[in-house]
Amino acid sequence: MKKSQRLKQLQQELKRTDAVTPGLDPVLAKHQKMAQNPFRFLRGSSGLFYADIKNSVLKLPALLTTKIPPTTVVGDCHLSNFGFFTEEGSSGDRVIFAPNDFDDACVGHAVWDWSRYAVSILLAADYCQGVKQQRYSNDNELELDKLEVVSAKEAEQAVRAFLTAYTDQCKAILAEPELRYSVLDDFPKHHVLKPVLKKAIKRAAKGQDFLRKSTLAKCADLSARPLRFKQDTTKFSRLSPELYKEVEYSFRPYVNDEILDIVTRQGAGTGSLNMQRYYLLVGSKEIQSEEDLALCHLIEAKQQRDSAPLYFFPDLSPVNRLNAAHLTVDCQRLMQRRPDLVLDEHYWNGAHYLVRSLHHANVDVDPEDVCFAEKAAGEKLAEYSQACGRALALAHSRGDRRSLRFEQAVVQHLPELQDELVQSCLEYAEQQKADCTLLSELLKAQ
Repeated sequence: MKKSQRLKQLQQELKRTDAVTPGLDPVLAKHQKMAQNPFRFLRGSSGLFYADIKNSVLKLPALLTTKIPPTTVVGDCHLSNFGFFTEEGSSGDRVIFAPNDFDDACVGHAVWDWSRYAVSILLAADYCQGVKQQRYSNDNELELDKLEVVSAKEAEQAVRAFLTAYTDQCKAILAEPELRYSVLDDFPKHHVLKPVLKKAIKRAAKGQDFLRKSTLAKCADLSARPLRFKQDTTKFSRLSPELYKEVEYSFRPYVNDEILDIVTRQGAGTGSLNMQRYYLLVGSKEIQSEEDLALCHLIEAKQQRDSAPLYFFPDLSPVNRLNAAHLTVDCQRLMQRRPDLVLDEHYWNGAHYLVRSLHHANVDVDPEDVCFAEKAAGEKLAEYSQACGRALALAHSRGDRRSLRFEQAVVQHLPELQDELVQSCLEYAEQQKADCTLLSELLKAQ
C-alpha cells in the first residue's frame, strides 16, 4: 500500500473512533500517547487493527476462521491486558492471573486475540530495545546497563511459546473438561510472574500493603472521615453539585453501600482515553477500624463504545447486537470463572455505561516487566507468554461450556498453521512501526 493511501486510511480510522483527524484537527492527547512508540500505537488503534484484518493487510490463515468455531474473545488482547486481580472484584480475596480488560469483548474468532497478542509481544520487544538504545523515551527508573533486553528472535520465540501453551491447555481440557474452570493462581519460585503475584497478594484487602498500595489507597484519602478521593488534579476532577447529584442518583442502585464521594477520572487508558468515566467511592460513613476500610471500594462507571471488531464484522453473531456495555458484561461473565460481583450496564444521558468494581489488588504487566531482565531475558518473556497462552485458552474455552468443539478444532488446526500465523504477525508488526511513524509525522506537522 502506498504511503499516501495508508495515511488516508490511518486518518479515517482514527477519525471514526476518536472523532478527531490527526493532521487536520486539534491534537488529541490519546494520539500523542500513541505516537510515542509502536506498542502504544497498537494499544490505541484497535479499530485500525480490525480494518486491516478485514482488508487483508493482516493476512490471517483462512482455516483459523472457517474451521474453528467462534467464541467469546477479549477483542483487545495484548501483553498489558493480562494481569493479577481478585476474583469477584473487590469482594474477593483470591488473586489470579488472567485477561483483565474486556472493553472490546464480543463473540468473535480466537485468531483475532492470538494475532493481536502476538503482534503486541513483537512490538513490546521493539519498544524495550528502543529504550535500551535511547530511540524511545521511558518514564521508569531502569538501570539499563545492568539489564538484558529481549532480541527480535527471542520475541518471535515467545510468540510461538504463547501459541503452543494455548494449544496445550486446549488439549488438557479435552482430556479433563472440568479444567476449564481452573485458574492460574501460583507460579514457581523463579518464574517471572512470581514477584508480581506476591505484590498483588500484598495489595489485597487482607494484605500487608493494602493501606499503602491498593487501588483504594492510591485513590482515596484514608485518613478522611468520611473517606474522600485525594486532591490530585492530574487524575481526578471534582463535579459540580448538580452533576454530582445526577451521577449519585443514577448509579446508586448498582452499589451495596453509601456513595461517599464521586469524581471524574482523567487520563486513564490508551484505547479508551477519551471516554467519559466516573469513579465512585463506596462504603460506610462510620469507619471504626482498619478492617472497616477493607469494606470500602471503588466503582467505575465508564461510557462504553462499540467493540472494535464489530464495525467490520457486524454479522458474525446475533449476540453482538447487544448494546456495547451489555455485551461487555455478558462476555466478561462468560470468560471469567468468578466474575466481579459489581458488573452491570446502565443507560444514562444518551450513552451506555459499564459499571464495574475496581479491584483492590489490580496489578498490570508492562513491557518493561517482561522484556528486561538481569539475565535470560528471552526465557522470562517466554514464561510470561506461556502463562498468557494458558490463561487465554481458559477464558476462550468458557465461551461454550456445553461441548468441546472449540478445543478440538484448535488442537487440530492451530499447530499446522502456526508458522503461517507467526509470519503474518511479523509482517504486520512492521506495518505498525511504519504507522506509528506516520502518526508522529502528522502530529509534528500541526
